[in-house]
Amino acid sequence: MAESPEPSEPRDGGSAKKEKGPPKAKGSPKGSPKAKRSPKGSPKAKRSPKGSPKGSPKAKRSPKGSPKGKQKPSAKKDEELDLSMASMGHPEIFPLVLTEKTQEIFSCFVDVDVTAENPYKLVKKEDIIQDMKTRAAISDFHPIKKIILDYPGEELLIVFDRELKYGQIFYLVATEEAKESILNPPEPEEEEGEVKEGSQEEYVYKPPVRKPWVSLGSEKEIEEESVKESSTKIKYMISRPHKEFGIRIKFYNRNASTDKHGYVECTSYQDKNFTIRQLEKNIGIQVVPKEKVTGTQTKWTYPKNATTQYYPREFSDEEKEEYLSSDELKNFMVSVALRVEIALQQNEIMNAFFDDWKALAEDESGFAGKSDVFLKEYQSFTDLHYLKDRTVSCICWHPTIYGIVAVAVTERLTYEERVQQSGKLLLWKAPILFWSFADPIHPQLMLECPEDIYCFQFSPSDPNIIAGGCMNGQVVLWDISEYEERLQNAKTGGGGGKSTTVNMPSFMLEQQVGKEPHLVRYCAVSCIEYSHKAVITDIHWLPDTFELNRMGTVFENRAGICAQLVTCSPDCTIYFWDLRSQKPAIQASSEKKKEEKIIGVPPDVPTTFKHLDLSWRPLIKVNLSKSNTSGEFSPTKISLREEYYHTKFQDKTQPQFKAEAPIEKMPYSQIRNPSTKPPKLLENITTNFFVGTESGPLLQSSCAAKRYTVGHWSLSRAGVFFIGREDGNIDIWDLLEKTHEASQTQNVCISMITCIRPWIYSSKQHFLAVSDDFGTLHILEISWTLSHPSSNERSSVLHYFEREVKHLEFFDQRQEFRAQERIVLEQEKLMKKTKLIGGQRSRELMEEQTNQDYADFLELEKTILIRLGLLKGHDKFST
Repeated sequence: MAESPEPSEPRDGGSAKKEKGPPKAKGSPKGSPKAKRSPKGSPKAKRSPKGSPKGSPKAKRSPKGSPKGKQKPSAKKDEELDLSMASMGHPEIFPLVLTEKTQEIFSCFVDVDVTAENPYKLVKKEDIIQDMKTRAAISDFHPIKKIILDYPGEELLIVFDRELKYGQIFYLVATEEAKESILNPPEPEEEEGEVKEGSQEEYVYKPPVRKPWVSLGSEKEIEEESVKESSTKIKYMISRPHKEFGIRIKFYNRNASTDKHGYVECTSYQDKNFTIRQLEKNIGIQVVPKEKVTGTQTKWTYPKNATTQYYPREFSDEEKEEYLSSDELKNFMVSVALRVEIALQQNEIMNAFFDDWKALAEDESGFAGKSDVFLKEYQSFTDLHYLKDRTVSCICWHPTIYGIVAVAVTERLTYEERVQQSGKLLLWKAPILFWSFADPIHPQLMLECPEDIYCFQFSPSDPNIIAGGCMNGQVVLWDISEYEERLQNAKTGGGGGKSTTVNMPSFMLEQQVGKEPHLVRYCAVSCIEYSHKAVITDIHWLPDTFELNRMGTVFENRAGICAQLVTCSPDCTIYFWDLRSQKPAIQASSEKKKEEKIIGVPPDVPTTFKHLDLSWRPLIKVNLSKSNTSGEFSPTKISLREEYYHTKFQDKTQPQFKAEAPIEKMPYSQIRNPSTKPPKLLENITTNFFVGTESGPLLQSSCAAKRYTVGHWSLSRAGVFFIGREDGNIDIWDLLEKTHEASQTQNVCISMITCIRPWIYSSKQHFLAVSDDFGTLHILEISWTLSHPSSNERSSVLHYFEREVKHLEFFDQRQEFRAQERIVLEQEKLMKKTKLIGGQRSRELMEEQTNQDYADFLELEKTILIRLGLLKGHDKFST
């Protein structure tokens, strides 16, 4: 049999991934780029000579009169490359590269006609044959012309392969059976005899084996450390007459004080036979300083001005030459050269001006008492009109303006009440309020929201751009550039911003005249069809140093601004969004007419993100499916890999940190990658992310009387975090002081705490924003002990976490071992019960046990006789 040729390389130059199993129909992520046409040098199937049906080579007939009338085979046979996936176990799969022209002819545009949810397209065989006749070798179906002509059915199945499992973005199914199995997949059946997931192997206990003791020298150490008496012992001999032995003893009473024999005094005396020399004596002395009182008196003289002029004494040339060439100078340089080098090295290695006493005081300050661990009330904000029956869901400090903090409020509803009101049209949605330290009563600014906002963030590169996540899964964008000056010049009762009364409605003018805050409309909102299907629980801006494309590849961000977002939702998805305008897709003439009829943007709405409003789609969609089961993860928080632990504080009160004049920036709709130079690929940034679950807590406290609602780590100390409770208290945890309970508990309000957000203004001022269920915002000032870390605090906390991880691993191993022991014990109990139920042992088993006991007795008797020396060598007792 002829060997099948190797599968051809993909036409776009990329290597195809090898995977087993049938092609997947669903579950591939959106956003894969369109397939490119292969270069001219890509391999193609060779065509058969003209006149042969279906491209197969045809044997030439011999001319008339040839000898024996036999046919001669052609010198060269046309070969056809096998374009199927036979090497991967799927000979019925043929990868295809469909250009934009072919996609337009057969109506199979990527992400328009075929998507990840519906990747199948049925094409008539006659249309493909007509395309091959019309376009000839230019047709994308020409390499598999024979397969198409031999196909028995009338319609062929083309599948959109987003994950590029077979090397190209499309592939053709060449058999009717494979087409039916893909369109109507059979239900999976569980095979009998398979081992269930999570089942444990049977553990066989092996008892320890008795081994002889081997000396390693420990008895020598014990003998050396043992106490031995070196002095000779004094012996006393007491005797009595032999006649007094055995006689009867008589006792009588006498007065010990009157009888001289009743009291014997043993006084000390000097023995002339022995002389004791004193070798040690304890003496105490006291040092008294010598003092002397002296006095002196200086005589005052009349001051007068005096000057003098001097000239330095210098060696002559002869003296210099003599001194430099002397042996004394050479010996001195040789003797001090090594010491000078060591001193220079020490100055480079360590700081000679480091104050050890000050560092020692910092370490002691970490173990301060409860009086130094507290949160001081600094300011509180509330509003009876906008915060009535509402609760705070998110808090964000303004990155650059001191004393400005924004809060998102939502309706105080239960889950059932929110579901009931989801279908109702509410004219007034809960806004985002901007508070200032200068005015605790009136909000400085108010952002209008299409739905209740659960989370929002300021842009790190431009704080005037704000992104928020709604309860219904949409993403909202605001631009407050016109109100930046008002926030900077915030004062009690009003703002110092410029008047913006041109083309404004009447209600906006009334707000500026009165105490009402300015209402800012949102610039853009994402398309609800392509947004999250549940509430957005967290939102973050990607750094301005890199950006992602639709394939998830990391490139250099040449614009230098944050233009991409990442959001997560309990609908088991994570979305990446891009604020820049994307390449416009081909639109029909009817759709273009509809866009021309759209009403223009109102005058009070910024046009920063006009290109995204109601048409914004995510750049990348990630489904968090479990690897071992069929379920999915529901993300609630996102943590980007950035350093939140601050060791140095920037004092924002210094003049060098003042905001500079605003620089005119390019609009987001015009920021695109230039076509002349491709973006630089960043290799030192990983695109992997991890999903965290409860695999075991490193720190677990006892069950509290009240439920914990929210928590946040300290921004300056690695071992401090704050926990909010439903009774209005805050637990302050300091891991350097206690790990089993909170170091301090402080009451803040009477209702449930909903959000906690710390902020560092300077090295001397650290704030903690706390919100409650009634909509009140409390600003607390953190004490010096809770805000300034010790010199080795971070290393101590990291060491503690590493130790707890090892302890958790050991605990899991012991749990598995104990479970296996319980299984063995249960099996032994079951075996004993089985023996008892079976009745008495048979006679043969009893005789066998008796013989074994007798043999053990003989062996023991032999051992005893050998040890006593009564038996030598082998005798009748030997076995």
